[in-house]
Amino acid sequence: MSVNPGNDPSRRTDPSLRPTSASALIVAALAAAAVGWLLISTNDLFYYISPLPWTGAGVLGVLAVAEAYLAQNTSARIQRKPGAPPVQPLAVARYAALAKASSLVGALSAGFTAGLLVWLLLEPTEEAGSSVPTAATTLAAAIALIAAALWLERACRVPDRPDREDDEANRR
Repeated sequence: MSVNPGNDPSRRTDPSLRPTSASALIVAALAAAAVGWLLISTNDLFYYISPLPWTGAGVLGVLAVAEAYLAQNTSARIQRKPGAPPVQPLAVARYAALAKASSLVGALSAGFTAGLLVWLLLEPTEEAGSSVPTAATTLAAAIALIAAALWLERACRVPDRPDREDDEANRR
């Protein structure tokens, strides 16, 4: 007999957005570091892109600042601080999706850049040494993006209201 998974009462069917797990970000970063190390070390790819461009660090840094601002602003609006306008629920859902995607992009960027940075530090050439500051700045910007994205994701949570009892109990 076939069981319809939609009728199984033990399965949760409501759509939900769970917080980003640290383990998922760590696994993504480690995988990206391995890929970055392998691409750079086996194909001599670095010598085709040398010197490293600063645009990666700039883009990640701008995204980190923008998401930190959104996190601070959204948190104040959700907590209904004086002077903060109300927040639209759809905007909060969009911010949460942006935060989840950004934290993953930051982890992948940080991992890839860390793999590249380790290779640059072990490579004895002058070209590699001149690209270390760019790679280190890109790594710092990627870590800042992860932090800002996790802050934004946390800011999108609905606060607990201890003054409200169960809605069904109040309706009776």
